[in-house]
Amino acid sequence: MLTQESQYARSLMEASLDPLLTINREGKILDMNQAYINITGQTRDKLSGTSFLDYFTEPIKTHEVYQQVFLKGSVADASLTLMHMDGKLTDVLFNGSVLKNKEGKVQGALIVVRDITDQKRTANELTEAKVAAELATELAEEAKRKAEQATHIAEDAVKAKQQFLSNMSHEIRTPMNAIIGFTKVVLKTTLSEKQKEYLTAIKISGDALIVLINDILDLAKVDAGKMTFEQTPFKMALSISAMLHLFETKIQEKNLELVKKYDSKIPDVLVGDPVRLHQIILNLVSNAVKFTTQGKITVSVCLLRDEEDKVTIEFSVKDTGIGIAENKLENIFENFQQASSGTSRLYGGTGLGLAIVKQLVEPQGGTIHVESKINEGSTFSFVLTFQKTKFQADLETEVVELNTEIKNIKVLVVEDIPLNQLLMKTLLDDFGFACDIAANGKIAVEKLLSNSYDIILMDLQMPEMNGFEATEYVRNKLNSKVPIIALTADVTTADLEKCKAVGMNDYISKPIDEKLLYNKIVGALKKPLLKEHMGKEENLNKNRKYIDLNYLIQRTRSDRKLMLEMISLFLEQTPSLINTLKQSLDNKNWDSLSAAAHKMIPSFSIMGISSDYENIAKEIQEYASTQKKTDKISDLVYRLETGCLQACEELKEEFNEINAINK
Repeated sequence: MLTQESQYARSLMEASLDPLLTINREGKILDMNQAYINITGQTRDKLSGTSFLDYFTEPIKTHEVYQQVFLKGSVADASLTLMHMDGKLTDVLFNGSVLKNKEGKVQGALIVVRDITDQKRTANELTEAKVAAELATELAEEAKRKAEQATHIAEDAVKAKQQFLSNMSHEIRTPMNAIIGFTKVVLKTTLSEKQKEYLTAIKISGDALIVLINDILDLAKVDAGKMTFEQTPFKMALSISAMLHLFETKIQEKNLELVKKYDSKIPDVLVGDPVRLHQIILNLVSNAVKFTTQGKITVSVCLLRDEEDKVTIEFSVKDTGIGIAENKLENIFENFQQASSGTSRLYGGTGLGLAIVKQLVEPQGGTIHVESKINEGSTFSFVLTFQKTKFQADLETEVVELNTEIKNIKVLVVEDIPLNQLLMKTLLDDFGFACDIAANGKIAVEKLLSNSYDIILMDLQMPEMNGFEATEYVRNKLNSKVPIIALTADVTTADLEKCKAVGMNDYISKPIDEKLLYNKIVGALKKPLLKEHMGKEENLNKNRKYIDLNYLIQRTRSDRKLMLEMISLFLEQTPSLINTLKQSLDNKNWDSLSAAAHKMIPSFSIMGISSDYENIAKEIQEYASTQKKTDKISDLVYRLETGCLQACEELKEEFNEINAINK
């Protein structure tokens, strides 16, 4: 029977994968399984009768654990290190429990040691990984701090550069305004051929300097991410023809031929940024004229694709000039790059023109390409997409004939530079307009208290009271609606929106283009003439709270038929968009809600609706697209609906009144 029990006990011991042994009360090994033999590297005979303490690296700690087994009856998961006969160490968890005979007397103990080498290695690796991760996080945070610091430094540098360029722009343009302006004035007088020759040279030099200034400032705008693009209806064929007309004299002087190819399938009026388009083509044609000494320059405008709501057009400028080496083509659109080191010396220029052209084409979704061969010529081509429209073009730059209804005009010129004061007086005298001069905004306000003026030409940078402060005073304190046109030499910061925010009607940059100045004065004065013609100016403005049609009158050039068409479109689309807003909000369709709000925004300024409602629509769009602060959208939609419905009621009345005048 005892033999069977012994065999049973042996079977149980060998069945264990963990090293297992039995010891007596003195710690002598009585028996062990094969796993224990393997982990120690000893034989069964060698192990039998020896102290189990001899096989652990920390005898004192092991002895304490052994004593705990007999004191408490058991020990669980004590961490020890077992030693192989060849010196290999194994981390183990020591588990022990006393063995008792039938009478309940303790005879010895059963010891199980579990190999935890892999687990401990994994734990160590995890610890090391954690330490490494914490270190990496610290390094990343340090890198982030350095990156943020570098960003702040870069931003400060950009701001400093912008401020410097802004100041330099004002300081250079102010005297250039007088130089170029008076040169043009003197050229209109009776002169000898030599005098004309000298003055023409002065004007050409001044114009070249302004081009240089514009190039540098445009580059600064690109670097600062402030290059903006308008979406304005314009007549492309007329626009390009007028632009190329600027080069006719120079082309004739060089005995070159100018060939114009314009695709007749291109729609008459398109929506885009005509100013930026002019800038692109002017740069390319200017280069073509500069680098071509014989042959011809061909400007082509070709329709590539005609879709339902847009057209894609390719523009190309081909010359028979000096050409560009193949190895230079790759970098030709980079800043300050020219075909060779001698190009600037021989032909002049900053090497900024093509860099600016690229920065004007690509942000509009266009592409630009160049092909060239030395001594054969170059072809620069670019592709842009324009929206179709049924509205007429806004031809601000078109020369306006003197309007017989506009007479006895009195202008207040607010300008602190004496030379510019004289120039503005000279130009206005040529227009047949009377003028008073104020050296700063404070003097201008004093003059307005005792005199009546039809229009104000307001410089922005002045001592005592600048143009913005003076305009705010005129609008808010004097409650005057007199048209105010800003005169600015600072083209980097003179933002039309900033001028509009304080109540200015328009702006013109220095050096002053006399034709453009005349156009803007006449355009500003034609607005009240339309109301006078209607005979209801006071009644129209008396109870109006939500709309102001001044901007619409300006945009349509007082064309009542076009005004009716645009008002009809607003009345047609606005209630539908309001319903879409409400339904999208109910269904929590944030994409649809955002899209509907976005569609409403452009129409507010056209109809003279307060910018508060434009801001409300922008908030709705932002909250819907980000799905943040969605709890506030309901109130915003209600406020927008209330304002728009009231605006629609007022527009219906305006529509009927204007329509009655047309009949």
